[in-house]
Amino acid sequence: MDTATRPSIISIGPEHLQELRLVARQTFYETFCDTNTRENLNKYLESSFNTTKLLKELNHPCSRFYLASINGNVVGYLKVNTCDAQTETQPKGSFEIERIYVVKAWWGKNVGQALLDLAMQVAAELKSSYVWLGVWEKNYRAVRFYEKNGFEVFDTHVFHIGDESQTDFLMKRDMPVYRGE
Repeated sequence: MDTATRPSIISIGPEHLQELRLVARQTFYETFCDTNTRENLNKYLESSFNTTKLLKELNHPCSRFYLASINGNVVGYLKVNTCDAQTETQPKGSFEIERIYVVKAWWGKNVGQALLDLAMQVAAELKSSYVWLGVWEKNYRAVRFYEKNGFEVFDTHVFHIGDESQTDFLMKRDMPVYRGE
């Protein structure tokens, strides 16, 4: 990625609620509009990306959010979780990437890679034993992206979007073992 298109990534808090809400809704819709009904998408967007829910997530001490921008325009975001903020019960030392989403116009331009690289850096700083995430089994592009980055399927879970149940792959990547000095 050349420096002209390298995203600037900042850690965000409640003061960025509206920016986060807009990019979250846009990117989720762009990612899944071709494979889900408008009704189910709208139900999900309203329940998952309303200001009350997002503000609660932004204020959770075990969640972190990051916005990626290029030339002042938000082009994606990242949400990571530890401890009780994780969406599935995991052993101590686990680190969840709950969301990496990129504005469709920036797909394939390494914004997602920059966000994943940051997530892996944060996981390493926290001395996490492994990083895991959930990805819809039919989101072939994302599954390939995570496989290319060393993630492997270790389980599945059900993800609800509106009145439809879908299967997500749970994927993980072990982190190097930290040996204290």
